[in-house]
Amino acid sequence: MERKTPLYEAHLKAGGKMVPFAGYVLPVQYGTGVNKEHMAVRTAAGMFDVSHMGEILCEGPDALANLNHLMTNDFTSMVDDQARYSPMCNEQGGTVDDLIVYKISEGKYFIVVNAANKDKDFRWMADHQQGDVTFTDVSDQYAQIAVQGPRAKDVIAKLAKPEDLPTKYYHAKMASEVAGIPCIVSNTGYTGESGVEIYLPAARAEKMWDALLEAGEEFGLIPCGLGARDTLRMEAGMPLYGHEMNDEISPLSAGLGFAVKMKKDEFIGKKPMEDAGDPDVVRVGLAVTGRGIVREHQDVYDTEGNLIGESTSGTKVPSNDRPIAMARVPKKFAETGTKLIVDVRGRQVETEVVPMPFYKK
Repeated sequence: MERKTPLYEAHLKAGGKMVPFAGYVLPVQYGTGVNKEHMAVRTAAGMFDVSHMGEILCEGPDALANLNHLMTNDFTSMVDDQARYSPMCNEQGGTVDDLIVYKISEGKYFIVVNAANKDKDFRWMADHQQGDVTFTDVSDQYAQIAVQGPRAKDVIAKLAKPEDLPTKYYHAKMASEVAGIPCIVSNTGYTGESGVEIYLPAARAEKMWDALLEAGEEFGLIPCGLGARDTLRMEAGMPLYGHEMNDEISPLSAGLGFAVKMKKDEFIGKKPMEDAGDPDVVRVGLAVTGRGIVREHQDVYDTEGNLIGESTSGTKVPSNDRPIAMARVPKKFAETGTKLIVDVRGRQVETEVVPMPFYKK
């Protein structure tokens, strides 16, 4: 049975169309519709309930060593209040999950994981921990609200003191206050726009939601659902676990090499990636040049009719009303301008490899 986030009643009050997602009931859209929600984030501001995400505390003298063992990125140089993105791999080099780590202080870290993977991730960390460290699942204590778009910072500025807001990208104020509510304010997002993600006590979520809606009215802020979240991340070329990566796909093959530090002494999955060398199959962006909308798990062919890969995500983006997709194909087909064919329910739809992201602010 799906769970409800602390903002379930707020979504109903706002006219949210509720659907099951990652074990929760969440709004896929509101009365405004996906297109208007998408464009609000691109031109003004949009607000998302992201309370389904999981949060895990990592504490102890060996916390840093464990992070560097468990994850592909290197956390050694992190300073307090800094955030860092990383995949986490299994022994075969596949991706257990991708996540964000925040440094609270020496020996204390706050880890944000994907909703559908929360229990799997927590077990993986606990099963592979080493030395003096404790992992604690604190997901039920937190709600998470994302405010994204060019006016997002204006909205937050009405409710918080300047010293309570992070100024650098991928940094946070781990002890902040917004609308009189203690919280974490992070300069991060999943839309390709500037904005913040706010972590706060679950019991205060609806109060924060209402305060943000009121403060954001003059800036065009509207609530947004899962539909717009997906079109925005697609347009920004951002991968989604279960689509562009999974337990069989290495982060190098998923285009996440920037977060894989092969110069580290060791991490789980390093040797298989070393042995495999440069990946033969890579993630590419596709612009649909024919008629049709590509979705995930559709066969990709070269122009001679040979099956070469599969689409991983696809949609029609509101920003310029064009269909786009991401796919996994052999590296020799990854060059910009390469023509490829996608089978869309028995119809051969022409596409072309293009650089990602599809959208830049």
